[in-house]
Amino acid sequence: MTGSEAPPSFRLAYVPGVTPGKWVRIWQERLPDVPLDLVAVPAAEAPGLLRDGGADAGVVRLPVDRAVFSAIPLYTETTVVVVPKDHSIAAVDEVSLEDLAEDVVFHPLDDTLEWRDLPGRPAIERPATTADAIELVAAGVGVLVVPQSLARLHHRRDLTYRPVTDAPQSAVALSWPEERTTDLVDDFIGIVRGRTVNSTRGRRSSDAEQPKDQPKDKARRSGRPAAGGRTASGGRRGAAAGRGGASAGRGGASAGRKGARPGKPRRRS
Repeated sequence: MTGSEAPPSFRLAYVPGVTPGKWVRIWQERLPDVPLDLVAVPAAEAPGLLRDGGADAGVVRLPVDRAVFSAIPLYTETTVVVVPKDHSIAAVDEVSLEDLAEDVVFHPLDDTLEWRDLPGRPAIERPATTADAIELVAAGVGVLVVPQSLARLHHRRDLTYRPVTDAPQSAVALSWPEERTTDLVDDFIGIVRGRTVNSTRGRRSSDAEQPKDQPKDKARRSGRPAAGGRTASGGRRGAAAGRGGASAGRGGASAGRKGARPGKPRRRS
């Protein structure tokens, strides 16, 4: 590396609700010389950031454009409804969308769930963000349906949440531009998939990574002599002849020993 070249680094984007800390710690243990930079990004802006090279990979919410991005699904979140602690829903373990029919259900502009039909009664105006919708829930104006990680992210002591059994769910994936699948991306894939440090990472094989006995194997397959042979055919014949001669020598020695057994020396009188 020349003095003008920057040291390698890896930039990982992540969307609200995702906690990449475990993977970051493993990265720092395995690749201490390669800094990992975290880039927080709103869910809707993550694909554009990755496409424009603002990050090498991202932990994002599906779906993504599979014509552009590769994606490895990581987990699917439980969907919950956030309500004030004195709301009737707080008294039950779980609810269905039908149970929200009489409530105002906020649908923020940054909603991460894909709805066919919104539950409950619509609000007069859509909140700009999930954080704004949480403030309205705390004011007793309505309720909010979100992935559980977002309910935890915006936790308040005066609010609680309950699972919604039939609501859409949000899937989280590791994603990156397919045309930029670098060695560092492969390293991070191995980490999120739980591979050990000694396991195969799926990189393209280089000459340095080939087994030491590969040239010998290649010679056998191609008909070229191994090291020390002058020609393909002559080398093999010579080797075979040498082996045959050695075998004959061993055979002769064996024959000699076998022939000597019957003639035991007689004891002199």
